Amino acid sequence: MESSFDPRHPDFIEDPFPALLSLMEHEPVFWSEKLHGWVLTRHEHVRASLRDPRLSADRVRPFLAHFKGPEREAVQSLVEGLSMWASFNEPPVHTRLRSLMNKAMTLQSILALEPRVRALADELIDAALERGEMDVIADFAYPLSATMIAELFGVPRADVPLLKKWSDELGAFIVQSRTLANKYAIAAGGLRAMTSYFEEVVAERRRRPREDMLSRLIAAEEQGDFLSAAELFACCALLFFAGHETTTHLIGNGMIALLRHPKALAELRERRADTTLMSSAIEEMLRWDGPLLMMARVASEDVELSGKRILAGSRVFLMIAAANRDPRVFPDPARFDIHRQDNRHIAFGNGIHYCIGAPLARLEARVAFPRLLERLSEPALATSKLVWRDAFVVRGVEKLPIRFARPSSAPEARPPSMLPRGEAAPTSD
Repeated sequence: MESSFDPRHPDFIEDPFPALLSLMEHEPVFWSEKLHGWVLTRHEHVRASLRDPRLSADRVRPFLAHFKGPEREAVQSLVEGLSMWASFNEPPVHTRLRSLMNKAMTLQSILALEPRVRALADELIDAALERGEMDVIADFAYPLSATMIAELFGVPRADVPLLKKWSDELGAFIVQSRTLANKYAIAAGGLRAMTSYFEEVVAERRRRPREDMLSRLIAAEEQGDFLSAAELFACCALLFFAGHETTTHLIGNGMIALLRHPKALAELRERRADTTLMSSAIEEMLRWDGPLLMMARVASEDVELSGKRILAGSRVFLMIAAANRDPRVFPDPARFDIHRQDNRHIAFGNGIHYCIGAPLARLEARVAFPRLLERLSEPALATSKLVWRDAFVVRGVEKLPIRFARPSSAPEARPPSMLPRGEAAPTSD
């Protein structure tokens, strides 16, 4: 089985499902020499492991032990910064950080963004209409998600490309690039630059608080406890990184699914005002080929699973993409079904580390797809070969070029709700 499972092989990067489903059927708890860790593929194992306190999300600090010499310095810099991210901690540290973050990123503040998401989606579509073509990633999904998280922070829209650059550099480590040389030093540089940026923004916001998420993070209190300065910068980096990465590839992968299933696309276009069907379709996009390929854990003690002993200190790779196609849970799992009932996918994780940005990702998708389907006539892939990202955590394409029928007249006028480029917009509460 080992010879047929190679997550670095181009065939796996393009389509991981054959290899993952073979593991699920024949060896669901599998030791991979190539990954130097255990690979779990069945829904019951992955879901339970996400909630198992013996499988720790504190996987950054142990990573440092693998390095010596000059490379250790870059990795140590990364470890020091990332060790304050809630996603890399367990209770009680995780409980405290997550509680303070939840006070700032409230469901009410996210839902209040819907008019802004719609206006920005229309602005981005307007820019592409006359061309009759669009890269769904670069021209729509990324600027939509990154701009909205920037507006949550109250930072200028003109700064988004810089934040994205640093986020991509950091992503070389977080999403585990397979081939990028010197990725640890690059990621450390990205984290330092992003931290320095937010140091200045936090200092300004302390002087002049606004009605935005960053001001709420600064003011957040839990039983007399506040975030330290270093924790604030870490939260900003985490929320920006996670806040656009997942949504970008939810929209990208979801659009690929629709383009490859024209009957589903036609039905959604015809019934785009049906919010129940649209929500069901988005959950199916998340299940069928969601933006998260896997989550990693480290065993804090020995764990027995399906007759295999996972030793303390071992890395465990929880294959979200495989679990979401487990036939024991999802009837006919390879079929893309926008009407699927009882869709118990785990695309956003499970348990205490469930993605804090899931409500924002769902909101943006619920707005984005109706606007795309209504305003882009006869969309079709403009390439015969999609290039999937060099990553082992996040799954998505580098580019998604599509073409569509150009409108016969100028784009309809939009309400003047968008601010000029480069100007920050406060969020509503």
